[in-house]
Amino acid sequence: MTTTTQAVTAEKRSGSAQGGGATTVSGGSTGATEPAGTRGRTSIADVVVVKIAGMAAREIPGVYDMGGGLSRTIGAVRDRVPGGRPNVGRGVKVEVGERQTAIDLDLVVEYGVPIADLARDVRENVIDAVERISGLEVVEVNITVNDVHLPDDEDPERPVEARVE
Repeated sequence: MTTTTQAVTAEKRSGSAQGGGATTVSGGSTGATEPAGTRGRTSIADVVVVKIAGMAAREIPGVYDMGGGLSRTIGAVRDRVPGGRPNVGRGVKVEVGERQTAIDLDLVVEYGVPIADLARDVRENVIDAVERISGLEVVEVNITVNDVHLPDDEDPERPVEARVE
């Protein structure tokens, strides 16, 4: 665990005890004399940050898929089940404190895409989206590239063309 992740974890432990993996973004106040925008508390569940980060990472051209091999296999099966929804959080892990978050992403990249440039673009997009939408400060985004999708790899969603008629 990195030092910044340890700081987020320590911040989470030192904050108020909340169940369900939620974090308080604003403590708020009570009373009729307070401005309307500050009356009450805002809490954000960890799964919200996971979904925001997953969507933001997938927006970057060159990201083929997310998650490790087993999670991608299970996800492909789940996606084919009628009524099943794609898991936008696959390949995303978060540590959320009261005001900060650390994010880990597992990516599969398209062959030929410069990985360092892709990682920079993903990092920037994820940080921008999470900070803008949730109001949490992103202290780090760690990226692991698990695989490279080659052009001749079979895509399970594309029909295979018959070689003979």
